[in-house]
Parts: sequence; structure tokens; C-alpha cells
Amino acid sequence: MTPSVKLDGKVAVVTGAGRGLGRAYAEALAQAGAAVVINDVDGDSAGETVAAIEGAGGRAVAEIGPVGPSETADAVVARAVSEFGRLDVMVTNAGVLRDTVLWKMSDEQFDLVIATHLRGTFTCARAAAVRWREQGDGGRLIVVGSPAGQYGNFGQTNYAAAKAGIVAFARTWAMELARAQVTVNAIVPTAWTQMTATIPVYAPLVERVERGEGLPREVRQAHAVGLPQDSAPLVVFLASEAGAGVTGQAIGIGGDKLSMYTHPAETVSAFYEGGWTAEAIAENWATTLGPAAQPYGVRLPELDLG
Repeated sequence: MTPSVKLDGKVAVVTGAGRGLGRAYAEALAQAGAAVVINDVDGDSAGETVAAIEGAGGRAVAEIGPVGPSETADAVVARAVSEFGRLDVMVTNAGVLRDTVLWKMSDEQFDLVIATHLRGTFTCARAAAVRWREQGDGGRLIVVGSPAGQYGNFGQTNYAAAKAGIVAFARTWAMELARAQVTVNAIVPTAWTQMTATIPVYAPLVERVERGEGLPREVRQAHAVGLPQDSAPLVVFLASEAGAGVTGQAIGIGGDKLSMYTHPAETVSAFYEGGWTAEAIAENWATTLGPAAQPYGVRLPELDLG
């Protein structure tokens, strides 16, 4: 590993690190040299991640608790400081899903996903920002978006809204924390998880992945879906000195693909002397804004995996 991406002496917190992508991020940070606080609501899963990191020669401790409440956010930062002396990296990965269409979604399903993703990212970022301002030597905040937040996705009112908000967090906090030498970026990972395995198009691949054979090239490239470990190098890069000049961005990674998402921007504009009326908009729509209407919803190329 080149010196610019090594993390010797650094201390990181990864929320939701008991399994899946969070565990992959934590293990990669530890392999790069960082000491890691493993947060998860499941103590057994968190303990397994700690054991795996320590077994590979790294340093890690577990801090159990659900993200969302300020108490959990304060606890993970305090644990990093008490165990390892400082905080350098915060990765706000923890999340839950409660998918259902709008007219069937309950208040409880909506509130849990928003509280975990959106409030959990906010409280953990705030606790980290307070610590970094006290330390006075910068930090790295890595928040986690999703293609659902970029495009929308059927049955994911709560999740898509939260993930869109998280990317907006990154753009806002990149400005607010710049003077404190803190970079803030959103990653948009796509990876094989327990949820991905339930998608019908991927059914022929479940046994292959369980056998440890990985995913075929067409899935890794056309759908940008790889194993969780394939998304972890982006976290290490953003946490390192090599990523010091990158902030306020939404960056996608998955399988063999690395991508940069655009920020929302006006694609076309039109003017009407004296101000638009509804009638004028109707008369001009087909030749003004209409041709620039944007696609919506996650769309993936068709695959033949039979």
C-alpha cells in the first residue's frame, strides 16, 4: 500500500459495521492501518467484526447501540477517544429497510428508516464535527447514499428520501466544515447483500456467490454490482491523505465501476416577458422545458443470467 493511502495512527468509527458493507469498510480501514470503533445494534455481529480485524492483526473495539439518538453518536465518538486517543474518520453507514408502496407505508415504517438513516447520519456527523473542531487538525466524514436517493426507486419512499437528504448533507457540511479542514463526501455503493440476493434477476447467482465464486463480469460492469469488499477501497481513499482535496462530492462505486454523480442543476431555462402564466407555460412547454424532462427511477440494463 502506497504511503498516501495508508492510515497508520488514524482512528475511525464505522456505524452499522456488524455485517455487509459496513463490515467491509471497517476491515479495509483496519487493513490500511486505522484503529476502528465498530458500531452496530447487534452485539454478536459487532463482536465478529472486531474478532476478524484483531485476527488479521488490526485494532478494533465494539460500541453497541442503534444510530439515531444523540446518545449513541456521542458514545461512539467518546469510545474512539477513550480507547485510541482521537477521532479522524467517521463513516455513517448504518441503515435499515422497510420497503412498501406509498399507500401502504405506515408511520412506523417511515419514521424508523428516516430516524436511522437521516437522523443517524446527522447525529453522528454532529458529534464528529464537535470533536474535530476541538482537535483542530481536520477529519474525514464519509456519509452513505444510494442510487435510490439519486433516481428514486419503487417501494422506497422512506429510503429514497433519506438517501437523497444524506447527499445534500454532504454538500452542506463540506462548506460548513471546510475551515476546520474536514472533508465531507457521500459514497453511493452498489453491492451484493442479503437484499440484493432477493432480486429475481439475480436468483441464478445466489448459489454461485455462496460457493465463493464471485459475480460475473456483466453484473460487475453493466449493473456495477460486486461484493461488499469491492466498495471499500473508496472509503480508504477518502479517509487518506490522497483524498484530502476531495470534498462535497457524491461518488459511486460497485463491482468494477467507479463514477461521479452530478449535482442537481438547471438543464434548460426559458423567459417570458412580464412573467409566466399557466396558459403561457402550457403553450410553450413542448418547445421549452418539455424536451429536457428527466428520467426517474433506478434503471439497469437487461441481463441474461440463465
